[in-house]
Amino acid sequence: MQIVRQSLFFEAPERVSVRQEALPPLPPEQVLVEAEFSAISAGTELLFYRGQVPPYLPVDETIESLKGAFGYPLKYGYAMVGRVSQVGEAVSRDWQGRAVFAFHPHESHFQVHPQALICIPPSVSAEEALFLPNMETAVNLVMDGAPRLGERVAVVGQGVVGLLTTALLSAFPLSELTTFEPISFRRQLSLQMGAHRSVAPPVLAGDIPVTEFSGRYDLVFEVSGSPAALNLAILLCGFDGRIVVGSWYGTKKTALDLGGYFHRRRLRLVSSQVSTIAPELSGRWNKERRFEVSWEMIRRIKPAILITHRFELSQAAEAFRLLAEGKEEGVLQVVFCYR
Repeated sequence: MQIVRQSLFFEAPERVSVRQEALPPLPPEQVLVEAEFSAISAGTELLFYRGQVPPYLPVDETIESLKGAFGYPLKYGYAMVGRVSQVGEAVSRDWQGRAVFAFHPHESHFQVHPQALICIPPSVSAEEALFLPNMETAVNLVMDGAPRLGERVAVVGQGVVGLLTTALLSAFPLSELTTFEPISFRRQLSLQMGAHRSVAPPVLAGDIPVTEFSGRYDLVFEVSGSPAALNLAILLCGFDGRIVVGSWYGTKKTALDLGGYFHRRRLRLVSSQVSTIAPELSGRWNKERRFEVSWEMIRRIKPAILITHRFELSQAAEAFRLLAEGKEEGVLQVVFCYR
């Protein structure tokens, strides 16, 4: 029996659709995965939704299902959880029925080589497993920031990645962990995740304000998704401090103030990107080891509490409008449900 799947397409800026596609016969070396849940990345996917992705970059250089040049119409998404429902003739029968995670676009069924799948540990629920990419990003951020005993640390932005980063940092013996977030709902979550305090960021307009936070922090993480927040990170960071930039801004640009505190305080900007391992760690670390740590952090933190909205895939246009408009304060992690 031929399977007809539902697939989400980014058709043009601010326009998505769900198409029906007939799947070909299953190749002998692949398996068929039936989707259960997929998560929308409010940072990266909104760049594709808004048309803010640099056209000269590949969609993703490290994920097989996302290779290729950017252009509409486009399938995208990278947090998929499902179950293997069929196995090809050349694949071990052990794969049948396994719960798996895949870096794969939003669609109800897909065929894939087993080596592109990650088996979900029995102790992790399907909805918790959706957070593997964001948790791996948070782990990578903390590894790149290398917080030290007794440091004062700030996190700018308390979206999903920011909250997970805060939760990881709360396990370190820091003297202070402060988060900056304009949405009060997220500030409350931040405190639940272990922040010592969470405050609304000061408005940077005209002259740089002198606040109690200026130059206070040894280490600042910028994960808001807003390039303008880099100027706040510069204001917060103390002499010889480190600013870890975890946001991907796409084509968004801002005027960066490098003539004041950045220059006088000898600050360091560190680019943190999860697709690779930092060179100074690559002799001992690889992606598999980092995944092991990420699964363990998922078991400890149980991030499914961050899911605020669930939609069927047929409601994709409504889901993306909700995220893009940002009018509802209680919106955080949006998930598609396939069953």
